[in-house]
Amino acid sequence: MRTRTTTGLITAGLLLTTGTACSTSEEPKTVRVTVTQTVTEAPDEQAAPKKDGPLVLRDKATVESEDGSSSTVEVLAYTHTEKGPEAPGEALGGDSWATAEIRVCNAGNDSIGVSQDPWSLDYADGTTVETTGLSGGDMPKPEFPMDKIISSSKCARGKVAFPVDAKKRPVSVVYGPEGVEPVEWAVPKA
Repeated sequence: MRTRTTTGLITAGLLLTTGTACSTSEEPKTVRVTVTQTVTEAPDEQAAPKKDGPLVLRDKATVESEDGSSSTVEVLAYTHTEKGPEAPGEALGGDSWATAEIRVCNAGNDSIGVSQDPWSLDYADGTTVETTGLSGGDMPKPEFPMDKIISSSKCARGKVAFPVDAKKRPVSVVYGPEGVEPVEWAVPKA
C-alpha cells in the first residue's frame, strides 16, 4: 500500500509539472477559493427553554416587568407536607403546609422588590391557593422574604409556605406579579 501511494503522488507531481511546462501563457493562472464556515450560536444558559406548558423545577424564567426591570425566577423544589407551626386549620383553608423553594435574581441595573405575594399553587380542578403572608416563628426555614429590595446581580432565596389539603396535590407553582404574564412550574407527582 505504501508503494502505491508514493507512486501515485509522484505521478500526480509529474503530470502537474508537465502541465505547467506545456502551458503557453507566461503568467500563472490565479485560482480563487472561497471557504464558508457555518457557526451555530450557543443557547443562552440562563433563559428557560421555550416549551408549551409549565416549566420543570429548576428551569429559569426571565421576567420583564412593566417598569423595565428584569429578573430571573425559578422554583428549586416543592414539598407537599412540610413541618411548620401547627397545622394551618380551617381559617387558612388547609390541614397541612406545603412549600415551594424559590430564587429570584435581579438581572437589571436598578434595584427591585421581592415578596411572597406573587406566588400561588394551581390545582387540576381550577382552584388556586395563595400564600398566607405569615412569616417568622415556626414557619418552614429558610423563608423567602416578605418584602425585600435586592440590588443589581443579587438574589433572594427561600421557602414560600401554602396552607394545603394534604390529600390534594397541586399541579403547578405559579409566579404572577401584577402586570406580568404568569409563569408556571409543574409540581412533580408524588
